[in-house]
Amino acid sequence: MANIAKKILLSAAGMMALTAAAAAEPVELNVWTIDRQADPGYVYVMADEFQKLHPDIKINIKRVEFADWANDMMRAVATGTTPDIGYVDNPNMQFLSSKGALLDITPYLADSKIVDTSKIYPGPLSTITWDGKIYGLPRGSNTLALYYNADMFKAAGLDPDKPPQTWQELYETAKKLTDPAKNVYGLAFSANGNEEGTFQFLPWAQSAGADYDHIDADGAVKALELWQKIIDEKIASPDTLIRGQYDSMATFNAQNAAMGISGPWELPRMSKDAKFDFRVAKLPVWNVGDKPASALGEGNNAIFAKTKHPKEAFLFLEYLYSQMPRVWNEFGFVPSYPVEVKDPKWPAAYAIFVESMQNARARGPSPDWAKISTPISTAIQQALTHKTDAKTALTEAQAKIDAVIKK
Repeated sequence: MANIAKKILLSAAGMMALTAAAAAEPVELNVWTIDRQADPGYVYVMADEFQKLHPDIKINIKRVEFADWANDMMRAVATGTTPDIGYVDNPNMQFLSSKGALLDITPYLADSKIVDTSKIYPGPLSTITWDGKIYGLPRGSNTLALYYNADMFKAAGLDPDKPPQTWQELYETAKKLTDPAKNVYGLAFSANGNEEGTFQFLPWAQSAGADYDHIDADGAVKALELWQKIIDEKIASPDTLIRGQYDSMATFNAQNAAMGISGPWELPRMSKDAKFDFRVAKLPVWNVGDKPASALGEGNNAIFAKTKHPKEAFLFLEYLYSQMPRVWNEFGFVPSYPVEVKDPKWPAAYAIFVESMQNARARGPSPDWAKISTPISTAIQQALTHKTDAKTALTEAQAKIDAVIKK
């Protein structure tokens, strides 16, 4: 009898030990990001800090190429293999929210002492809101501007204090700076056949009076015709049609392009790689006096609905959100709500991007954004490869967009 009691006690003790060991195991959060770890990578830096503060939570990071993000994420949603937390490009938020793929964090926000969504700028706020509920938090924002090599301006007899302000000035300046003998193109930008191409094109169209829902307007046609002219005259590399923004701006950093169109995320890398005087100006407009436009970029941190650890995931989102005052100096993001950026790096560039944010427009927002964006990027490709003219390409795109937004 004593032996039986002893065995029962030992068994109970073993079970208690196993339970205690299980309780001591950290909660694991799987996080997907587009960040490169060495740039420095926003999520990687934040995750390291957060885990030191919360040793009971372990964060596993998976990097997804931006060009592959939409396909990989849609596949994960379809197969039920979504991460706990993921980067979501802002125009994709409404689609994922409307399909039930993202967690409604509104109840968590009600109890949060850190997040006040009323302070978020209207553009970023519109991207995280669906049907009156909040499905994510901005990690920062960005927009587009014109980078230029002031040393090349001086060498070509151009005034670096007077960057081009109109499309015509941009064309003439880029043409003058193009030097085939030195393998230097006048301008670098991205016109590839995915969201990056649409992202880069829309500000041109919008500043000339067009928009995604009337992309066949005269201003958009003129913009695409100018892009076509720049490519045809080899003022920009033929690879513009297949390069993303990251690779495009690498040619600027290497001084194989005298100007480049991209966002503030380039600054940390550029400050290391660019061995010349680089400066930033607002995007040129069609004509002097036209209202400027720029694209609202960057993405949001979102919790996926199938997470088994919503409280811990929200705790990480809160931490990310609380670090907004750092995002400009460390990662090249424009803060998504009013914060004090102490001693901002690249102060001249910071002023340009903050000003440009006042005219930055969200893509959509629409749960059908992919069906809107694809016809635009397809039209760009068709025109730049001379499969058709700009007017026809954009007219066909508009017909497809109408079928989506008017259904």
